[in-house]
Amino acid sequence: MCGINQNPEPSGTGDGTGTNAVFTALLEDSVEELYESAPCGYLSTLMDGTIAKINTTLLGWLGMDRETVVGRLRFADLLTVGGKLYHETHFAPLLRMRGEISGIALEMKVTGGGRLPVLISSVVKHGSEGEPLLIRTTVFDASDRRTYEEELLRRKQEAEQARAEAERAQAEAERARAEAEQARRQAEADRAQLADALAVLQQSLLPASLPVVPGLETAVHYHTASANRLGGDFYDLFPIDDTRWGFFLGDVCGKGPEAAALTSLTRYTLRAAAFHDPEPAVALTTLNSVLHDRYTATGDPRYCTAVFGIVEPGAEHDQATVRLASGGHPPALIVRAGGQVDSLPTPGGMLVGVLPTAPFTTAETTLAPGDTLLLYTDGLTEARTGPTRKNLYGEEALYAFVAARAPSAPQEVITALTGLLGSFGDGLDDDTALLAFGVPAARPHTLPATDHLR
Repeated sequence: MCGINQNPEPSGTGDGTGTNAVFTALLEDSVEELYESAPCGYLSTLMDGTIAKINTTLLGWLGMDRETVVGRLRFADLLTVGGKLYHETHFAPLLRMRGEISGIALEMKVTGGGRLPVLISSVVKHGSEGEPLLIRTTVFDASDRRTYEEELLRRKQEAEQARAEAERAQAEAERARAEAEQARRQAEADRAQLADALAVLQQSLLPASLPVVPGLETAVHYHTASANRLGGDFYDLFPIDDTRWGFFLGDVCGKGPEAAALTSLTRYTLRAAAFHDPEPAVALTTLNSVLHDRYTATGDPRYCTAVFGIVEPGAEHDQATVRLASGGHPPALIVRAGGQVDSLPTPGGMLVGVLPTAPFTTAETTLAPGDTLLLYTDGLTEARTGPTRKNLYGEEALYAFVAARAPSAPQEVITALTGLLGSFGDGLDDDTALLAFGVPAARPHTLPATDHLR
């Protein structure tokens, strides 16, 4: 303001007119310029989340081009894996119910592998007859806020440490009693842990070995992050009839005995559902109903991610047809005999067991000779490659790793990934399950490989 009029006192009508002209020129910024250069991010999406408009500010934060975003990505695609889960299970349902939601803390993916802490506010725009038309979203950069919160937490921890040291100095007389009490508690914890291990071992959580499937090569690997507790990853491959084989792979929430019980229920439910109706989407729908009725509806929500499918080798063992559906699980990878790596996405699949009803989409592909289908749990893609959870391995790195070794038979893929898991060291802090199968490369091509969604 002071740069506009350097004279602190008005000097007449002429001077006032000049000042007003300067202000008028400043206020002539176009609405489009104000939108594009706003100090916060703006985007508008269709009701299914497809991005219809995004301003320059937000594109700059994310390091992305407008052409690769508008009409091609959904709002959830801009979020991290955890943000996507929260968006589908909390943010989107609340927005549909309330019509608006504000001040939600999320993290957005930045080109190059970084993450941007943001605060999100969204509102649904309705038409003249009350029908929802689009969603307008405002994004605020929360990096400074995150830094401030971390600094406050560090200061709090330092204060608590100082207080603890003072208390320890005043409690010298109690040290002997505390050490004896700690020894007793440790002994009880050891006995309880042993009981947990014995209970878990009594349950058949994983198949002892994969069956021999005529016309297919198979391979599997399971990595346990902790030797003291079994996790919740699971897989299976089993015959349904003379020509079809069922398979599934997934990850339940939690660790320890509760996760083991949930894993056992999930495995036996999927097996039973497959024999009743082997359609993949139907099997996952059955599992969703069982988990929701057993846990979520009774106030103890437990859920899982899962891929369930049917593989049917051809009569001449020169191809195999695969149909699968996914509930909140990473997409399957297909290593083609020609050297390319494709994903087999199943959009719309939600976490299994969270909601009373959930949509599941079936995808289908044909494996030609030399093709390999790979399923994996997120322990692989969420392995830490740095000192904090901000540096994760990620799906893009996995695609590049597999593509660099294509084409590969199932055992070759699993062997390479087993070595990759070992290279993470302490960064691999979650259980990981890998399952691969494919048609042997020695078979001649008889049908082209095709992918489509039903």
